[in-house]
Amino acid sequence: MGRPRGLRRDGMMRILKIATLVSRMKILMSANAAWNIWNFRRPVLEALLLDGHDMTVLAPQDDAARRLAARGCRIRHLEMSVKGLNPVLDLALLLRLRGEFREMRPDVILSYTIKNNIYGALAAKQVGIPFLPNVSGLGTAFLSGGLLEAVAVTLYKAAFRSLPVVFFQNEDDRDLFVDRGLVTRAQGRLIPGSGIDLDRFAAAPYPKASEAPVFLMIARLLRDKGILEYVEAARIVKSTHPEARFQILGATGTENRTAIDRDTVRQWEREGIIEYLGTSDDVRPLIGGAHCVVLPSYREGAPRTLIEAASMARPLIATDVAGCRSVIANGETGILCGVKSGESLAAACERFLHLDVEERKAMGRAGRRKMEREYDQRIVVEAYRRAINDVTSTRGMAA
Repeated sequence: MGRPRGLRRDGMMRILKIATLVSRMKILMSANAAWNIWNFRRPVLEALLLDGHDMTVLAPQDDAARRLAARGCRIRHLEMSVKGLNPVLDLALLLRLRGEFREMRPDVILSYTIKNNIYGALAAKQVGIPFLPNVSGLGTAFLSGGLLEAVAVTLYKAAFRSLPVVFFQNEDDRDLFVDRGLVTRAQGRLIPGSGIDLDRFAAAPYPKASEAPVFLMIARLLRDKGILEYVEAARIVKSTHPEARFQILGATGTENRTAIDRDTVRQWEREGIIEYLGTSDDVRPLIGGAHCVVLPSYREGAPRTLIEAASMARPLIATDVAGCRSVIANGETGILCGVKSGESLAAACERFLHLDVEERKAMGRAGRRKMEREYDQRIVVEAYRRAINDVTSTRGMAA
């Protein structure tokens, strides 16, 4: 005769409770800004908090640190410079990361942004902690060529060698790392960027056909984002379509050697070429007011602004480069143009302006469906859960 049902249920609940306690981990997330974690990694952070894990964010503190703390995670300030990539000057960062990892002893580290990925991986190896980097873009180092690129390649090769998992946000970046021998194909795992909250970025009604067409670029004002090409295209298009409006939303004067200063932007405004919107904590109203969202970047990981705009059923125009072409189905959800070419971008804008309103709406709806199929943030969360389980269970067996 078996045990009474109530006793069996109580015993099972105790087992589940013990299993939950055993699986609770100390997880560290690291990036070059708390803002980066808040804006791009929050779905993973909040999911892991809900799973019962002890979460800590190690990053230079900014206004986002307070909001992260309010979500229930610990905040530790990381002193670092986000400029350049110099192994001599960055030695202090490597030592600082190693000291933080050794003191906190997390079960696993989730890392984002170039310096945190490279020096974090090297430091984590030295103290024996599993490390999961996310290559969200190659940055200026890989776009510049010459000595800087050679340094970046050497550092990546040393850092990523033997890591069990490296996340990539598009096939082009993963294949480039594989071709250069920086990772093996078995190491590289693809995820759709940071994913998108399909409910928060819901499809928005399309602007009225009677309104002047609005092109919106959302990006930090960097040359590598194609800001100069966007302004050149605006000049060309407005010469034949003076009613067209070209808006820019994003920060000026950021710590990047390709940053555009505010005085240059003011000059564009005085010329009547662009409308500068500054920055915003909520891009949805601005996307909703745009007829088309544009990103003429030189290279991307998984461009958040395009994903958000497509989720809101807006047609897209972007360069035919890594990252951008993963998000856009050319001719179906948006239009791809040549990189570093204001003329090609202008031609794409002209092509869009010749579409009737129903064709524009159909393009936006197709983009929304693509986001629903491929970019739901739950895909990213589950990928991280699997990877964390893989690297921590392997470590447990080794111990």
